[in-house]
Amino acid sequence: MIGNDWDTILEEEFKKEYFYNLLKFVQNEYRIKTVYPSKKEVFKAFRYTPYKDVKVVILGQDPYHGEGEAEGLCFSVKPGVKKPPSLNNIFKELHDDLGIVEPQDGSLVKWAKQGVFLLNAVLTVIKDQAASHKDIGWERFTDEVIKKINDKNEPVVFILWGNYARSKKKFITNKKHLVIESAHPSPLSAYNGFFKSHPFSRTNQFLIKNNLKPIEW
Repeated sequence: MIGNDWDTILEEEFKKEYFYNLLKFVQNEYRIKTVYPSKKEVFKAFRYTPYKDVKVVILGQDPYHGEGEAEGLCFSVKPGVKKPPSLNNIFKELHDDLGIVEPQDGSLVKWAKQGVFLLNAVLTVIKDQAASHKDIGWERFTDEVIKKINDKNEPVVFILWGNYARSKKKFITNKKHLVIESAHPSPLSAYNGFFKSHPFSRTNQFLIKNNLKPIEW
């Protein structure tokens, strides 16, 4: 399905009845509605960041639902697409934290290729209908993905922004890992603890401390 070690890691999950029913439902949704991201990009986060390479997990809720925005990586948009407000705030915090000038486009592919797993808890959405594919089975699947990453022997940083992402903290029980949590970067909550939380420098400090290559944010 994916083309790297995730296929082995998730082999049993792919065989379960709920997953078969989930894919069947989603296939039909693509047939009769406008669904994002494109079919070929649904598992993009997995393809760009193999299991063995995962060093950081950033957890989103569900894909952007505006036309042309979602690309299968949480918070990321393709070059040429207007940056959504949450992503603008992420880049503001990145500048405040590490002095990195805000990039011209909103693509986070560079992060994904370095081991930053950009996972949405729900992997598809109907156009202009936020959370429209909530509770159809994606959460069961991505909860298992989080548990699999928790099982890794190598230290991993889990970045949880907002109450929804923080609700997944219960799956992160391995003491080797670091959990960084704060308010969501949305304009509605960014000033309630997201800004000045310094997640990027804290992540790199932890990676360096554990003899892992830091992320070039």
